[in-house]
Amino acid sequence: MYKIARDKLPALFQLLASEQELILPINSGNQVNFGLWSEEAEVSLDALNSVKSPKDAFFPQGEDLYTVKKDGKKLSIEPGSLKEQDFVIFGMRACDYRGVEVLDKVFLSDPVDNYYKARREHGTIITMACSEPEETCFCKVFDIDCTTPGGDIQTWLDKDALYWQPVSEKGVALTAKISELFTDGDEEKVEAMKKATQEIVEKLPYADLSLKGWGAGMTDEKFDSPVWENLADSCLACGTCTFICPTCQCYDIKDYNTGSNVHRYRCWDSCMYSDFTMMAHGNNRTTQMQRFRQRFMHKLVYFPTNNEGMYSCVGCGRCVGKCPSSLNIVKVIKKFEEKGE
Repeated sequence: MYKIARDKLPALFQLLASEQELILPINSGNQVNFGLWSEEAEVSLDALNSVKSPKDAFFPQGEDLYTVKKDGKKLSIEPGSLKEQDFVIFGMRACDYRGVEVLDKVFLSDPVDNYYKARREHGTIITMACSEPEETCFCKVFDIDCTTPGGDIQTWLDKDALYWQPVSEKGVALTAKISELFTDGDEEKVEAMKKATQEIVEKLPYADLSLKGWGAGMTDEKFDSPVWENLADSCLACGTCTFICPTCQCYDIKDYNTGSNVHRYRCWDSCMYSDFTMMAHGNNRTTQMQRFRQRFMHKLVYFPTNNEGMYSCVGCGRCVGKCPSSLNIVKVIKKFEEKGE
């Protein structure tokens, strides 16, 4: 384990960014989101959660897939470029790292998404342990340890220093390149920090949230429950929950005619929107209840059924804090428990 004094972090960022892109939490307009580092950027490592998850470092909100060019009567297709430059994403929390592992199950399974694969191959993830979890956090429910966040390199931050521990081969290689900045770390101090955080986690409001009745193979038990109708009544279909979620992977593919070329691009979409399942014959989810049910059944039943029990919720708490109607996943789980279903 290594450490670097907190006042030397700008030098660390500069060295990391000298050879590759560096993405980390940036405060802009009183909102923290992951963005490219610059010397003028206001880095916010102490912010627990960014507004959006950092998943778009690997699964961008929009990207070109290919361009069709016309020259007289001749057409040519120019594929979108795959990621070729190495980059580092710094400060990802344990919940968001689990979110990337969920996306791996989707985009790296056959057939592999080459755009996503290229970004994963070129990206190095430096995670940061939590020290002051918020009341909206419930990652523990999904067996995520926010004090040991994983990734290629995992770090811990206190008022004096950043503690640094390589985990993967990528992490070891990157650490070797910047070893001049580090001194030996204090493992006992890190263990004390972890213990203090774990004590906070145990006292959080949703620490004892039960997943009994959810998980793999529970489709029949949950799908036709009348609870869904009652819960969905207040849903605004705004899609906020899907766009801030670390694991939502719904997307649309569209063509845009520039007048001379046609761009085919991919962009995030939401299962909460009425036109998401619109097909030539019509829409197979005609009510908001059906769309609402789809989102939470996917998180808590369908995904674990198809992925060795892995849930596609990570307990980051973003939907708890941001849903304008308070229709978050915690409320869904509690309502079913209340009804004994």
